[in-house]
Amino acid sequence: MKFTDGYWLMREGVHASYATEVAETRVEDGRLTLYAPVRHVERRGHTLNSPLLTVECWSPADGVIGVRSSHHTGGVDRGPHFALHTDPDHEPVISRDGSTVELTSGALSVRMDTDAPWRLDFRADGRPLTSAGGRGTGFVTTAAGEHFSLGQLALDVGELVYGLGERFTPFVKNGQSVDIWQADGGTASEQAYKNVPFHLTNRGYGVFVNHPGRVSYEIGSESVGQVQFSVPGQSVEYFVIHGPTPKEIIDRYTALTGRPALPPAWSLGLWLSTSFTTSYDEETVNRFVSGMAERDIPLGVFHFDCFWMRQYQWCDFTWDPEVFPDPEGMLRRLKERDLRISLWINPYIAQKSPLFEEAREQGFLVRRPNGDVWQWDLWQAGMGLVDFTHPGAREWYADKLRGLTRQGVDCFKTDFGERVPTDVVWHDGSDPERMHNYYTQLYNETVFQVLTEERGENEGVLFARSATAGGQQFPVHWGGDCESTFGAMAESLRGGLSLGLSGFGFWSHDIGGFEGTPTPAVFKRWAQFGLLSSHSRLHGSKSYRVPWDYDEEAVAVTRDFTRLKHRLMPYLYEASRQAARRGTPVMRAMVLEFPDDPTCHPLDRQYMLGGDLLVAPVFTEDGTVEYYLPEGTWTHVLTGERVRGPVWRRETYGFDSLPLFARPGSVVPFGANTAGAVHDWVEGVTLRVHAPADGVRVTTPVPAPDGSTAAVFRTRRDGDVLTVEAEGATGTWHVLLAGAGVRAEGMRTKDGVLLTASPGTAVLSTRLG
Repeated sequence: MKFTDGYWLMREGVHASYATEVAETRVEDGRLTLYAPVRHVERRGHTLNSPLLTVECWSPADGVIGVRSSHHTGGVDRGPHFALHTDPDHEPVISRDGSTVELTSGALSVRMDTDAPWRLDFRADGRPLTSAGGRGTGFVTTAAGEHFSLGQLALDVGELVYGLGERFTPFVKNGQSVDIWQADGGTASEQAYKNVPFHLTNRGYGVFVNHPGRVSYEIGSESVGQVQFSVPGQSVEYFVIHGPTPKEIIDRYTALTGRPALPPAWSLGLWLSTSFTTSYDEETVNRFVSGMAERDIPLGVFHFDCFWMRQYQWCDFTWDPEVFPDPEGMLRRLKERDLRISLWINPYIAQKSPLFEEAREQGFLVRRPNGDVWQWDLWQAGMGLVDFTHPGAREWYADKLRGLTRQGVDCFKTDFGERVPTDVVWHDGSDPERMHNYYTQLYNETVFQVLTEERGENEGVLFARSATAGGQQFPVHWGGDCESTFGAMAESLRGGLSLGLSGFGFWSHDIGGFEGTPTPAVFKRWAQFGLLSSHSRLHGSKSYRVPWDYDEEAVAVTRDFTRLKHRLMPYLYEASRQAARRGTPVMRAMVLEFPDDPTCHPLDRQYMLGGDLLVAPVFTEDGTVEYYLPEGTWTHVLTGERVRGPVWRRETYGFDSLPLFARPGSVVPFGANTAGAVHDWVEGVTLRVHAPADGVRVTTPVPAPDGSTAAVFRTRRDGDVLTVEAEGATGTWHVLLAGAGVRAEGMRTKDGVLLTASPGTAVLSTRLG
């Protein structure tokens, strides 16, 4: 929200009050409190008839400093609040040096000269990060009587801002006005399904605004050298989070707001959907499943979208008996084909459903201030909204889901959660403005807990559309309703990369696009992109997404890239474990892996899949693609071509390939089985070694599908000798020295030289060149 009219003036009816100096300082219980008048106090009379801001600084964890600026503090705290995970044993250091007071947490500190004009300086390892200067701490009132609290942090020259959730606008957020406010806006607008009040920059820090309601950002868009954030109300609280690398920033941020759960290994396989408004029954489902099998396209999950239920009755958790007369038998038959089952749900109850009256009588639906149930006809006729602040409503909703899991359902697509009214009363008295964004957290948490309880640890997985800060704990999230075009494919990737830089480890999208029907070229390119994402789903709106509806080449592309993903499972699941441990996303913006390469900072049409594979999807009809390779010798995974970076390349690819490069020095494990996502990834594993650096040791864990470590390989090159040590590998394993021009003893392939270790071999050594 903009408050100023240029540099000198305020907008009509707007009055701003900013911290001007420090009147008093207090240190108590590891907390630094600064009392800041909003005018220069020259004499006692100036302390009258003027606001005094209370600014508190503290540290919840190493490398994180919180700041809370408050005007009036007598209001009732109605919640909700983000659940934060603080370190109870962490104690910051507070020191004084003359007029300067400083709070230090790890390498991060905030400093204030109490004799100087107001300025909070944030520093790390002796260098400045950012500062809240003359307009950096304060509040604003409007002619309508609105009160907003704001913070403003300086941007350095060349500093770029990322994150703020899944946003489809330009990847670098400089120059944008962003409202953190849940909306069902598709992927082609400035609105977002997943709004997260957290951003990070390429200067070694991030900022989390601890407000679950509307947060309005001006990112170099009002004051061009500042990031401003404002919230309605009397106070604003934010955390400055030090890195210095982007990975370390996300690590600390997700430690504070919650780590992503590790999704089950089977969820990384290919999902096939009925699509949305298409006609389907068990015969249709069987035709799809059989069609995939006949064409040797491995399928892992089958998804039933909305119309598995009776029309006008969503969401009543009951199969349409006319279309699915024997749901238990149908699910059993699908499971006999080694498939998992996903069902669509939403948090709305249509008036025609018998559950509406059941929920109304028990007070489980959100109500208006006069006591009426809140209802409208948008989406479902007369629908109400489940009040997840009511413990009874959460248990009631959860129990409906348990009935479905016991029929054989394995996971749920938790659609919607954004259209949440503010003219309502919540059971627990929550502030409607704060609950608008936060509702999705309660919704997805309720569903995720049911799946974890019913299926076991590391078996819970959603396919969720809406989220806010902390929502990363309940994967997976998908990109929402996009068009079936190359442009929409690119905007989806921008959204996914932004979400990854907002702490979300797992992300997916509708292969082929949702709205409309893709051309064969769009479908094939999107299939490549989708099967090189953390999760992969074929889904559309009014048309099916079975590949043979497009052409036979689409069948081949889907089959080949599904098999490739299955071979990559030991690598991808290790990347998944990294997401669960540290918050590092599986799909990574280039800046995340190459923060010291300025060329990588704005890139949004390519990404790293895990830490070692670079993917550049093709967004053109003729197969032309431009991409950048950072420094070192990169190896094309599909052709074995070696390319020396840093370099920009412009090439044309057929539908059987795309730029997919292994990082210099990487060791990427490929499984032996292409038939499914879940198998013994160690048995027959091939370690693909790419341009190993002399004297560097690379450790490659290979996980088991249950999330444990099955084996560990250690690769080292010493001069012209390459040695691989194996721990836990009892069967046959292989080493592929990838790339053109590799010379070693072993079987030559089009990709390089393959060496095979017999069962039980602990050390394999070969001479290069």
